[in-house]
Amino acid sequence: MKGKIFLTLLLAFATLAQVTTAAELKEDVRITKAKRLFERYVSLEHAFEPAAADLYSDEAVIRNKRTYPTGQIRELTMPAPTYKELLRKSMPLAKLRGDTSTYADVSYSFDGDGVRIKADRYSNLKKYHSPLSVLVKPSSTGEWLVYEELSESQP
Repeated sequence: MKGKIFLTLLLAFATLAQVTTAAELKEDVRITKAKRLFERYVSLEHAFEPAAADLYSDEAVIRNKRTYPTGQIRELTMPAPTYKELLRKSMPLAKLRGDTSTYADVSYSFDGDGVRIKADRYSNLKKYHSPLSVLVKPSSTGEWLVYEELSESQP
């Protein structure tokens, strides 16, 4: 009798361990997919590729807080389709100006069914640091896209 109870408990713990491992693997996959998307985000930006706009969902929230030398702060929220078009059109000018950014202290954390990516962005052209927060997650078709981008900038 004791042997059957021990075997049942052992089997239950083994099953629980497998469930935990499967959940952990799913989480690891989400982080891996988020890292790949962010690597592509940076790569396309550095190559001044208009295709960077394709990384954004049409439902994405795009919000930028701009701080002026006078201390005035203006927050701009832009519809994703408008932002995507602006991004496509501005890449040639950004290339001419050498307007690139580097990213440091990149972190990934789970946020609902997606992954929140936070980084310190440094504008190589304007010489300032600013925080960047990007929420990425799978679309209804399974493609990982940007669903929120919260940034700060200076003129």
